Amino acid sequence: MKMDRATCFSNSKRIVVKVGSSILTGPAGLNLKAIRSISRQVHRIIGQQREVLLVSSGAQAAGIRKIGLPRRPDELPMRQAVAAVGQAGLIMEYEKAFSKYHKKVAQILLTNDGLSNRKRYLNARNTLYTLLSWEVLPIINENDTVSIKEIQFGDNDNLAALITLMMDADILIVLSDIDGLYTKNPASKAEARLIPMVTHITKEVEKMAGNLPGSSGTGGMVSKIEAAKKLTSAGIPMVIANGNHPDVLLNLMSGKELGTFFVPKNNKFSGRKSWIAFNLKPKGMIRMDQGAANAIIKGGKSLLPSGIVGVEGDFQVGAPVAFSLNDRMLGTGLVNYSSADIRKIMGLKTNQIKDRLGHKPYDEVVHRDNLVLTVEDPVGMMPEKSASNTRGDA
Repeated sequence: MKMDRATCFSNSKRIVVKVGSSILTGPAGLNLKAIRSISRQVHRIIGQQREVLLVSSGAQAAGIRKIGLPRRPDELPMRQAVAAVGQAGLIMEYEKAFSKYHKKVAQILLTNDGLSNRKRYLNARNTLYTLLSWEVLPIINENDTVSIKEIQFGDNDNLAALITLMMDADILIVLSDIDGLYTKNPASKAEARLIPMVTHITKEVEKMAGNLPGSSGTGGMVSKIEAAKKLTSAGIPMVIANGNHPDVLLNLMSGKELGTFFVPKNNKFSGRKSWIAFNLKPKGMIRMDQGAANAIIKGGKSLLPSGIVGVEGDFQVGAPVAFSLNDRMLGTGLVNYSSADIRKIMGLKTNQIKDRLGHKPYDEVVHRDNLVLTVEDPVGMMPEKSASNTRGDA
């Protein structure tokens, strides 16, 4: 049974709130009124015996205005320097705003490579858990001063989704300068209609997001839909709402139908499977046949060499690798064999592995405990009968 909005907010005990640059900055710099409003509402929510983690954009936008630049610089060192200037002012204003309620805050700056390393991922998670146990509010942002393309989250919508997964939070609330997902651009199309609920993120939904304007940050509606895809596939709901509306957080928590609510799948990922699925960048691709896909999707089985029809990329044992059926990505897993060895054993039965390689450390190329399905409604894409690999132990 799908979770409804009112039940979701009523049962949420740990909440991630992401606030966009368009809410936090104005023509003169930081929007202090917005910071104070968000702080007051977060304080009230914490007073309801809930935990909150705040993912805050605004450092670069604040730095640009503070330095007096006409726009966001193109050069990476300048963007990093701008972020350093803006971040100092941003966290200072949060500290001042929350001090009114005798609430301590902590600044957490992260990079994507820090979360893709399992040890550093766990260290970051333990730090955040400790702060929550001390009743200190974590204020999280990407460490733009050191981030480069290879280690960037890309935008704070993605960062907020990863934090939600890492902390096993109950919901992500994304505050932007738009009421939610519209059928068309409401600024130019009078017939544009707000979509109050999304049960499945289809190609049509993604197309609608692509036609909506972005904001002053690096994200836009497309990045918010990507964040929603991650969370809903992992069993966590998300809502996009307008952060300029008075008491938007408090109204959401009371069950009012604001914004666009993204309905999650019934099954929730474990923390480790969330890390595999969303923190690791695949080093290659394994293509499987219909029988293997059926066994994995319907039977929850491991991937054996008999169901593999192709391998792309070069990777070693333990690498994260995507797997697909008919060019459709199904998910990610950690491999027990290198790409070179998988090419040698693909299509073989498990009792033939040792003859081909001279050794057989595992029957499975990817064990089901290290395999995560992320495709939307995978069962719905499967035929009733499988053409091959019907053993049910792919």
